[in-house]
Amino acid sequence: MSELVSLRETYGKTLVELGRENPDIVVLDADLSKSTMTHFFASEFPGRFFDCGIAEQNMVGIAAGLAASGKMPFASTFAVFVPGRCFDQVRMSIAQPGFNVKLVVTHGGISVGEDGTSHQSIEDLALIGALPGFTVIVPADAVETAQAVRAAVSCCGPFYIRLGRPKLPLVFGEDYRFRLGKAATMKPGQDVTIIAIGIMVSAALEAAERLEQQGVDCRVLNMSTLKPIDEEAIIKAARETGAIVTAEEHLEHGGLGSEVAQVTGRHQPVPLEFVAIKDTYARSGKDRELLERYGLTADGIEAAVRSVMARKK
Repeated sequence: MSELVSLRETYGKTLVELGRENPDIVVLDADLSKSTMTHFFASEFPGRFFDCGIAEQNMVGIAAGLAASGKMPFASTFAVFVPGRCFDQVRMSIAQPGFNVKLVVTHGGISVGEDGTSHQSIEDLALIGALPGFTVIVPADAVETAQAVRAAVSCCGPFYIRLGRPKLPLVFGEDYRFRLGKAATMKPGQDVTIIAIGIMVSAALEAAERLEQQGVDCRVLNMSTLKPIDEEAIIKAARETGAIVTAEEHLEHGGLGSEVAQVTGRHQPVPLEFVAIKDTYARSGKDRELLERYGLTADGIEAAVRSVMARKK
């Protein structure tokens, strides 16, 4: 297995680098800086760091005010609290005026582990994706995380970047160049396309490798920018491979699968399968146990590929 690297720690250290380059960057947290890793920024720039306490609604309002004053705020907490706990504040204070606020959340999905259902964020991409003007990114590894955070600084407007709790294997080399709104082809293939996001990208690659040994040639796309989604890559994949499997650590409704279904439905209808959490809340457990229980694994993707291939014309 490739080296495991923390996306949260990468985020914290990238923030410090960006803070040295741009004095307008300020960072806010909701009393979780040791978990979100914004404490790195707080140590180097104490005058530009604001711990808002366990009050995410207030944090969002303060971030909006700082953006209105010309600053570039990065606001961080657990994904389950933003946008969940403060959806109205995000909608009214950031989305509607289109403020330049970067929401970078950690502990997304069910891989938060033993913290339990109350801390598992499985609806956040549906919620934030419904807000006009937001750019939504779910990086696949630490290399992409650093570049996605830098991309957010280079673009004006609201961003939502979702990171997970566990360390993830590197799927990109240092020569990788993240392109906002563009899918990355991780593996070419002609029989079926697996479109994955976040923690599921490495599982998709593992499934594709197994299937290749069985004579199934899978294309694998990393769709790290969920919004705006790369419609061109989806249409091309549908046209050239004739079947698509999506894989995400999120509810089946309102996430990557829903976005891909909208694109194919409009432009290139093909059989689809969705590897995602079905209409349920997950139980508590270790991250790997939960991913296996809810089918968010290479085995789950492999089974979905076989199912969609059976329906391919």
